[in-house]
Amino acid sequence: MRHCSAAAAIIFFALLLVCSPFLAKTKAQGAAAGAGRQPVVIELFTSEGCSSCPPADTLLQQLELQQPVAGAEIIALEEHVDYWNHDGWTDPFSSAEWTQRQQDYAALFKNDPYTPELVVDGHSQFVGNNPRKAEFEIEKAAHDLKTEIAITPGNAEAKGSQRFTVSVGKLTQNRAGDVAEVWLAVTEDGLHSSVSLGENAGRVLHHVATLRSLRKIGVADGNQASVSFTGDAIVKFNSHWDLANLHVTIFVQEKKGREILGAASTKIKS
Repeated sequence: MRHCSAAAAIIFFALLLVCSPFLAKTKAQGAAAGAGRQPVVIELFTSEGCSSCPPADTLLQQLELQQPVAGAEIIALEEHVDYWNHDGWTDPFSSAEWTQRQQDYAALFKNDPYTPELVVDGHSQFVGNNPRKAEFEIEKAAHDLKTEIAITPGNAEAKGSQRFTVSVGKLTQNRAGDVAEVWLAVTEDGLHSSVSLGENAGRVLHHVATLRSLRKIGVADGNQASVSFTGDAIVKFNSHWDLANLHVTIFVQEKKGREILGAASTKIKS
């Protein structure tokens, strides 16, 4: 479980020059095209110990902040794996859970886990610092039928927690015999590290949509004609998290096929 060769970084910068018009699109342009956007979940498997990962981290930031793909509402999840931690630097945001999630994708795609890796809506994967491929796959995913999801923030519960009401509409494209699981993710923007060891020693790395927690809150019923799942979920916030930078994302994902059928995200009211 290693990263791509150093040549991947060279290829990234070459692609960056070719795709500069794509990367230069402003957030204002993205907002102007906001009507009718379909949610697309992009997962970046990354590590602060991987020298090929910072360009991918930067690309993820650009995709989430600029929203440059017409017709797509890009929902980012940055998942730090832990298998780089033995190479000199322990990534403070890494988790064995995110490593296992990547391994589940690897079994589906029949490849070995690597960093950086981008997975779009659970059904396409590629080297995570390739902006042209990212734009292509996101645009393609935005044309798929999506399951409608609504998140309604409720009042604060006990200190450091909040209730959310989740509603999932009729399932779209759910394969027969597969289970559509409903997942709740908490992500945090604005995290950074001053790396002192390993391949990125001496660098300050910045992150966006860093995955803080992920849990299954239910299963959607594909036999229902309108609402396939509804329920409340209480989210407990770690005292080390910055509430002003948190988002809660709900997505529905097939258990076996791994395809993400729909998603929605909301910012926490601090």
